[in-house]
Amino acid sequence: MKKNTILPVSLLSITDKNAMISEQYRTIRSNIQFASVDRELKTMVVTSSGPGEGKSTTAANLAVVFANSGKRVLLVDADLRKPSVALTFQLPNVNGLSNFLGDREGRAENYYHQSSVENMWVMTSGPKPPNPSELLDSKRMEEVIEQLKSLFDLIIFDLPPIATVTDAQILAAKTDGTLLVVRERKTVKQELIKAKELLTIAQATILGVVYNGAKKNAEFNYYYY
Repeated sequence: MKKNTILPVSLLSITDKNAMISEQYRTIRSNIQFASVDRELKTMVVTSSGPGEGKSTTAANLAVVFANSGKRVLLVDADLRKPSVALTFQLPNVNGLSNFLGDREGRAENYYHQSSVENMWVMTSGPKPPNPSELLDSKRMEEVIEQLKSLFDLIIFDLPPIATVTDAQILAAKTDGTLLVVRERKTVKQELIKAKELLTIAQATILGVVYNGAKKNAEFNYYYY
């Protein structure tokens, strides 16, 4: 596939690598690596307790900074209900994860795009299916994960909010770690507690929490891990 040469407009870790927020994403990357020092982290879910908390932006920027470190990274839009990765990277969404799940003989390289970032590829969601939870909970999804693990050093899955639908809980149980995004003045405490309980039930490995949107002044937005 041809390399996408259009820079994603919402990725601060690309547009200004020297900005404070870009450094914060690099700090999150380092902390994730420290959190998984005793075992290899190949697959990771990024989710939130509710909508509008920045989980998709966080997933995309983390994919960029991990790729910058030399890892072969694939960002997968596994939000089959309200996808956003195709729009962020200005990619067509004709073929993506939902198509790959339905193609039992398919090859992964037919369903992802090389991004404008070195070492980073993107798999969009594909057409919206009628049964997202069932697709993610299928044996085929496990086969897809294994195939992707043989091709990339790290696969980051962008999932819907965990307190809203079961999709993130399902995939968190199938992957090596989960990152939970919260947003100042947006995240509801009760929903965050519910998200933690759902991840515990799924026996997911919680890597940590990204605290999004804390403002020190008008110039900087801080992301904490």
